[in-house]
Amino acid sequence: MGAASKVVGLTDVVGHVRAGDTVHVVCSHTRWSAAVRELVRQWWGRDPGWTLDMLSLSSLGTLFFRGGLVRRVVTGYSGDVFPNFTPNPRFGRAYLSGEVEVEHWSFLTFAQRLEAAARGLPALTTSSLAGSSMADNDGYVLLDTPFGEVGLVRAAAPDVAIVHAAVADCAGNLALHPPLLEGVWGALAARRGVVATAELVVDDITPWSHLVVVPGHRTLAVAECPMGAHPGGLSGTFTPAVPYAEDVGFWAEARTASRLDDDGFDEWIRHWVLEPEDQAAYLDRLGPDRVAALRARADRESWRADARAHPPDLAPDPNDWEHAAVHGARVLADRILATRADVVLAGAGVANLATWLGVEQARDRGADAVLTAELGLLGYTPTPADPFVFNHRAFPSSTALHDASWVLGALVPGPGTVALACLGAAQVDAAGNINSTVVPGRTFLVGSGGGNDVASTADEVVVVTTLTDRRTVERCEYVTSPGGRVVAIATDLGVLERRDGGFAVTAVVPGALDVLRSRLAWDAEVAEDVAELAPPTPAELRSLRTWDPQGFFLR
Repeated sequence: MGAASKVVGLTDVVGHVRAGDTVHVVCSHTRWSAAVRELVRQWWGRDPGWTLDMLSLSSLGTLFFRGGLVRRVVTGYSGDVFPNFTPNPRFGRAYLSGEVEVEHWSFLTFAQRLEAAARGLPALTTSSLAGSSMADNDGYVLLDTPFGEVGLVRAAAPDVAIVHAAVADCAGNLALHPPLLEGVWGALAARRGVVATAELVVDDITPWSHLVVVPGHRTLAVAECPMGAHPGGLSGTFTPAVPYAEDVGFWAEARTASRLDDDGFDEWIRHWVLEPEDQAAYLDRLGPDRVAALRARADRESWRADARAHPPDLAPDPNDWEHAAVHGARVLADRILATRADVVLAGAGVANLATWLGVEQARDRGADAVLTAELGLLGYTPTPADPFVFNHRAFPSSTALHDASWVLGALVPGPGTVALACLGAAQVDAAGNINSTVVPGRTFLVGSGGGNDVASTADEVVVVTTLTDRRTVERCEYVTSPGGRVVAIATDLGVLERRDGGFAVTAVVPGALDVLRSRLAWDAEVAEDVAELAPPTPAELRSLRTWDPQGFFLR
């Protein structure tokens, strides 16, 4: 006699979440799910007092705040993602006022705490966090042991995990398409189990057994929800689930709505979250044309239409961000060749574009380095007209698709790999420390993402940023990423390189030295052999503007 079916409707699947729970939303590459939307809908305004355990709170995470659903958040990123990476004022107000308590982790340590719980361990070792403000977290210690200094993160288990799968069977076995970002450790660790949605429920999942990462006994209930990750996307043709692209336009609309006054935001929430009673009603609101367009954009060649629609405009002179990207790319290319780097990891935004350009230039000069990304990508090729580091259309070009633990926890720190990284910085100080989390008492930024993990273990780090009075400080009040491995800070006005323990100006835009020094918060040495930086070449601008023709980051 077969096991009882765990398939229920969307309304019922979230009934397994209780007031007071620690709710872990698994992001993977899908970011969102119909179950999360339904959870918000059912509990709106009821003050369940949840702890939200979510690696990346993008714009839709503000729904939990506006609905009064959370008292505490454990996360690695709280901010907007599309159309660019920016702080969201609703997160900032809640965190700074104390209305919502927040605990910040890096992407890798977030996953490692869940992994420890899933393995039945009290803690797990980590190479991240040392030298950062997150080292003060209650769940982290740095110990002297017979094996040397060892960082430990305490195990953390949610009550329930919410997972969106490509395919499920009636017993609740879940098959997920990679890449998987934080993985499914939280699903394996959840005290009561997993609340799941799936694109498709099948009778026999064994043809895709190699993709089953959550066993049925861990699943409390599963609902079939086509396009259940919207406005996130579902990449891959590894199962019968029909893929679709991330709805960048919808994410941008959500970002805009979250910045309206409460009445305006509530109206948007009513339309998209509170009124649709099931997935069919939600998809009706999206409309068949939008659904069809998103499915078409999942094709790996769909970037060609975007490239035709948005050709790069090569006429304007380079702006500050383009200067910074070009200067960073040149430094990075030189370091790739000097270190014979195997992999290069890109940060978000302009740092991402600088990385793409730097690797392109290094490969043109004979290097073998390939791109990697914290989501779980290795050896991917950027596509024109899509500048996002988690661009789904780059996934099919990847040599390997895994998760953050594989990239950040093994590939980047591994002794057999020379790994470089290029990171952005909201603030950078005289020691190369980066702050992307908070200016205490004044401004909430976004959080670590994978930045701390990369800065803690990569062989070398290049920082790329524009040089403004607010971006440099003598000492970061909050250190998101330690600066010990930073070898250069590339800005729009010049380049500073580490020399004798500090950073010296080694290259400068002609005539900009005085301005550069006036915008630094510390008195930087000027190297005797300081060089003049050549302007961006037409080829460099063509590459940058081909990747970002709409100026999402090159603004």
